[in-house]
Amino acid sequence: MSEATVLVVEDEPDISALYAGFLEERYDVTVAETAAEAMDTVDETVDAVLLDRRLPDGSGDEVLEYIRENGLDCRIAMVTAVEPDFDIIGMGFDLYLTKPVSRENLLAALETLLTRDEYDELLQEAAALASKRAVLRAQKPTAQLDGNEAFDELVSRLDELDADMDAITESLSPDDYRAMFRDIGEA
Repeated sequence: MSEATVLVVEDEPDISALYAGFLEERYDVTVAETAAEAMDTVDETVDAVLLDRRLPDGSGDEVLEYIRENGLDCRIAMVTAVEPDFDIIGMGFDLYLTKPVSRENLLAALETLLTRDEYDELLQEAAALASKRAVLRAQKPTAQLDGNEAFDELVSRLDELDADMDAITESLSPDDYRAMFRDIGEA
């Protein structure tokens, strides 16, 4: 995976500088200090967002809603001092971290977010290719499929995807799967 782009949305300068310092060695980091700045900054190039719920001009919940309503395909971790309550059930974030967050936990959270994103993309590609394979198998005689270069490439790519997903699957938890399938359902 190439260097991922991370948007840190945090209004406390000391905390945003700390998070950026934790992450800059591995990721391309941008910091936004307000909800408005976050909504102006986030776009299709952002892979992950670390989002505080309390911001001076609004809430992280509004930023989260903006991201999802605009179809921006990034993973989101709420990183906040707000203790989780039942309101989080319907929210479209991927992880919820309660401050204070250590360097180790922040890096682990980002790794989880980016692994989920990679798996999502692989799963979506595999589903599309499997559908094409199924249609061709249903419509074409085996003799036409055997030795067809394009069909062989499709099957080879599916085999590669299966191997890649198996490797990633070993690191995922049940919560990861729930988040991924929620995202695929929204796509």
